[in-house]
Amino acid sequence: MTREPVPPLPNGPSEPLAGPPAPSEEAEWIRDAQAGDRSAFARLIERYWDRLYRWLYHLTRDRHAAEDLTQETFLRALAAVKSFRPGSNFRAWVFRIGHNNFVNQKRAERRTKHQLPDDAPAPEVGSAESVAENREALETVHRAVADLPVDFRKALMLRVDEGLSFREVAEVLGTTEETARWRVFKARQKLMKVLSPELLPPGAVPEEAKE
Repeated sequence: MTREPVPPLPNGPSEPLAGPPAPSEEAEWIRDAQAGDRSAFARLIERYWDRLYRWLYHLTRDRHAAEDLTQETFLRALAAVKSFRPGSNFRAWVFRIGHNNFVNQKRAERRTKHQLPDDAPAPEVGSAESVAENREALETVHRAVADLPVDFRKALMLRVDEGLSFREVAEVLGTTEETARWRVFKARQKLMKVLSPELLPPGAVPEEAKE
């Protein structure tokens, strides 16, 4: 199954660098950025822009909201980069800022009683024979993930899509590691109840369930 790629941001990086940076390389970028080197921070933005945008897109289900949140997140990260602790996980730090922005946006929307759009991205069109089947499968997965409580959805995507440790998931979401583990477990449990095994997102089934 394939899914339509999340559209890249206008004015944002569209082609990520090949492969992850070496820890020493990223640490050097961070040191240079903290010393005021904007080009070093630009490399960090290029590295993590698409990943943050995709996560926020799946949370908001709104392209423009995800664009605004991603841009705001990196502006805030630039302003606060000197406070970043060397040796910490920069990606988790940026996602934490993005999460705070998302929470603040939701609070503002509740105050104005404005609801987020519910429309989902259209699945990528495949061969004529498989279009209907693929669309139905993608819509089934999308609905199942979208129907998860937002706290479960955030935790699961950080764990499965981003590969963060439970400690890092907890840091991003501002909760305890035990709560992060519980939210991911509950998200997996709910998906396993409504999706057949072949439709479960990669990594959504705990190892112990495969034995």
